Amino acid sequence: MNEASLIGLFEATVSFGALLYLAALGEMIAEKAGILNLGVEGMMAMGAVTGFVVALQTGNPWVAFVAAVAAGASVGLLHGFFTVVLGAEQVVSGLSLTILGLGLAAFVGRGSVGQPAGAEMVPVDWGPLSDIPWAGPILFAQSPFVYLAVIAGFVTWFVLWRTRLGLAVRAAGESASTADAAGHSVAGIRLAAVAVGGGLAGASGAYLTLSLTPQWADGIVAGRGWIAVALVIFGAWRPGRVAVGALLFGLTLALKTRLQTFGVDFSPILLSMLPYLLTISVLVVISIRSRNRPSPAPAALGIAYRREER
Repeated sequence: MNEASLIGLFEATVSFGALLYLAALGEMIAEKAGILNLGVEGMMAMGAVTGFVVALQTGNPWVAFVAAVAAGASVGLLHGFFTVVLGAEQVVSGLSLTILGLGLAAFVGRGSVGQPAGAEMVPVDWGPLSDIPWAGPILFAQSPFVYLAVIAGFVTWFVLWRTRLGLAVRAAGESASTADAAGHSVAGIRLAAVAVGGGLAGASGAYLTLSLTPQWADGIVAGRGWIAVALVIFGAWRPGRVAVGALLFGLTLALKTRLQTFGVDFSPILLSMLPYLLTISVLVVISIRSRNRPSPAPAALGIAYRREER
């Protein structure tokens, strides 16, 4: 196992971790406001195809990125319309939007399969910092999406735990009637939270097609949206813990592509299963532990709020 291979593994771990972290942050924000969003996979797919198609048309990766965020936010608002405005069952709505998002993405991108990327997000040039042994290639030779994920994490933590807006968001997820009595618009907060969550999921999808694997293919998200949902539970609805979980799951995704470079003879089928086996194992362990302690999940998560029933 040589040094270059290890550096490549850790570099890929950070890249995949940022991909998962963006989507998981979006899910965490929505859940903090009381909205369970199981449509992350579909939102990522819509962000991925929108970013790729717009990059083909414009040749500008930043325009493509903005379009991908808007596409994810739009699907998020659709979920919000069903669950917040109409009071639909959140699990059913989320699963429906996953199916819708995956199908619509396949339809929109059918003419883009196999085409070269119109534009890519190139790694940020940090000058001499990129030449630092080990830390340089791992931390200072990454896509702009990685640094976006770091900034988004800090901003999310600050807003949720250090501002009045964050207090209102958390109140909407813990006790919607209390937030309403305090003068906050529960519907407005929840719609905004799910839109922001969808936008971050769209950004995560764009990371796939504009940077990590600059191409479009049906099924390119490959279940990573479900891993993001599990990460929120793994991280106990805390941005820092979610980040640690994202790096752990990012390592499993990196091993899938890098383990054979170490000369390890391991079944590629089992390697593909590894991230999802870890997801199931984590959920089982958390379920067992939660039997004897209070759940850190927002108390009103998944519960529709109707003001007239307050």
